[in-house]
Amino acid sequence: MRLLLAEDDAKLCDVLARGLQRAGYLLDAVRRGDEALELLRFNDYAVAIVDWRMPGVQGIDVVKQARLAGLRTPVLMLTARDTPADRIAGLDAGSDDYLVKPFDFEELLARVRALMRRQADHVPTISFGALRIDPARREATVRGAPLALTPTEFAVAETLARAAPALVSRDDLVRRAWHDGSESVGGNTIEVHVARLRAKLVAGGVGVEGVRRSGYRLVPR
Repeated sequence: MRLLLAEDDAKLCDVLARGLQRAGYLLDAVRRGDEALELLRFNDYAVAIVDWRMPGVQGIDVVKQARLAGLRTPVLMLTARDTPADRIAGLDAGSDDYLVKPFDFEELLARVRALMRRQADHVPTISFGALRIDPARREATVRGAPLALTPTEFAVAETLARAAPALVSRDDLVRRAWHDGSESVGGNTIEVHVARLRAKLVAGGVGVEGVRRSGYRLVPR
């Protein structure tokens, strides 16, 4: 599953994005509140990390509008505001947690993990044949045996399993399984990751079928 990072400070946004990606998370990063709100409305995120102060729409208003729209994405609010009244305002707006700048990056990771654990019981497991995928815990098993998947392989497997038995186009696969849906991801890169995933799934009677110039889908083997 992906994280959303909304932070208007370019340097901090870049540092956090690189750190989160090194930690194995797929990520969409924006620097405006209106962009963050649009992404929240159209994508499924495990956690949204939202800065209070942003152009377009203030972070606290992003959270308020998201909650009014019925969106339940866990939100970690980032801010330099550290008074009790500010923390109360952030939580009352609908944030699930609150982290004051400056902060230790490892603490941010720990808070993200905690928010994901809280959601774990509410996120359904995805199944296709003997394949089971737990999006909240980022775990995949075949007939109960754990699969050792890289973050990209897991994202590919999750994307295909969510759509199964329907076909997932190459564009949709890249958008959902690679950082920022990078346009630089070529066909060879996609095929290499799919081939590695295919080899790991074969023992469980699950195949990954490629349809020329169209995309991929899970099939029983």
